[in-house]
Amino acid sequence: MGGLSATAPEIVEAVREQLAREHGELTPHRVADVLRRQGRPVGDDAVRAIHDLLRRSAFGVGVLEPLIDDESVTDVLVNGAGPVWVDRGRGLERTDVELVDEAEVRRLAQRLAGLGGRRLDDATPWCDVRLPDGTRFHAVLAPVARPGTLISLRVPRARAFALEDLVTNRALTAPGARLLGDVVARRLAFLVSGGTGSGKTTLLATMLGLVPPTERIVLVEDSSELRPEHPHVVALEARPANVEGRGAVDLRLLVRQALRMRPDRLVVGEVRGGEVVDLLAAMNTGHEGGAGTLHANAATQVTARIEALAVTAGLGRDAAMSQLGAAVDLVLHVVRGEDGVRRLAEVAVPSRGQDGTRMVTALTFAADGTLAEGPAADDLARRL
Repeated sequence: MGGLSATAPEIVEAVREQLAREHGELTPHRVADVLRRQGRPVGDDAVRAIHDLLRRSAFGVGVLEPLIDDESVTDVLVNGAGPVWVDRGRGLERTDVELVDEAEVRRLAQRLAGLGGRRLDDATPWCDVRLPDGTRFHAVLAPVARPGTLISLRVPRARAFALEDLVTNRALTAPGARLLGDVVARRLAFLVSGGTGSGKTTLLATMLGLVPPTERIVLVEDSSELRPEHPHVVALEARPANVEGRGAVDLRLLVRQALRMRPDRLVVGEVRGGEVVDLLAAMNTGHEGGAGTLHANAATQVTARIEALAVTAGLGRDAAMSQLGAAVDLVLHVVRGEDGVRRLAEVAVPSRGQDGTRMVTALTFAADGTLAEGPAADDLARRL
């Protein structure tokens, strides 16, 4: 044995190969039997440890499981063979977990794709799917990806943050928290804008948790991520086409279905296509308190972003801007600072003038918590 640990890679791999040759269900009894035949120690702790490692690598996320189980981790990133990286809200951190070679990374990616019911191979070298536990999984196989197969996992929180949690984590100031509470209470329609990983979904889920329990929230998402703490939430999730190119269900169709489900609050988890037209139309037809998230670099750039999305759906610029000005009461813009903290940075409201609709800043929140009023501060106060 040469002093090897019971869970040394050589021992685990030898047990794995023997079990694979013999087939059958993976059980502690079979692990113990293989260890005994190979002349290795068969203590309870050793059997349990090897069985757990084999089970995780065969059916779960394998060596990534401890990272997924860490409640502070929001993202797990695999950049080919080598160390695995995580994000705990402070920027990327290198972990002690390592994947040995490209073959191991590729097997892991294909197994996870299979868990989500998708195929991942050279003919279809990328995959974006939600795993059974709610984790958002994305992968691109090498050689399309460099330096090797890339895996990105977005880990859902076990529970949504409360406003108090966001204040504690410096995502909100106390005045910002009061503002969000008023927005929900007044049933204002809003969009949460920001870049990738800036905390848009977290902020939206927290605000939906403030909706009165007597109201029905209908969520429409491309991939299920929103998990608000609310007793009456129902959700519709888009579906990509199958291998034959059939069976796709897009967000535009789901928004229309959601309107027939008696929503008190219609929410589109992420607006990134033609569904923006249907969402704006819904907000303009008596569905107060609607919401969604949108990728944008600043609140003042939301108009340009919506215009671009609406044009792809066949809605002209003037009509899109008119819909936006009438449907959306305010935009909450979140950023991720250099210190890794995600926070509410800006509040803007739509203003319609001779040159069309544009977003005008009402409030800004500096990294140190300082609050400053902008040109549209009075307009925001009137809406509230």
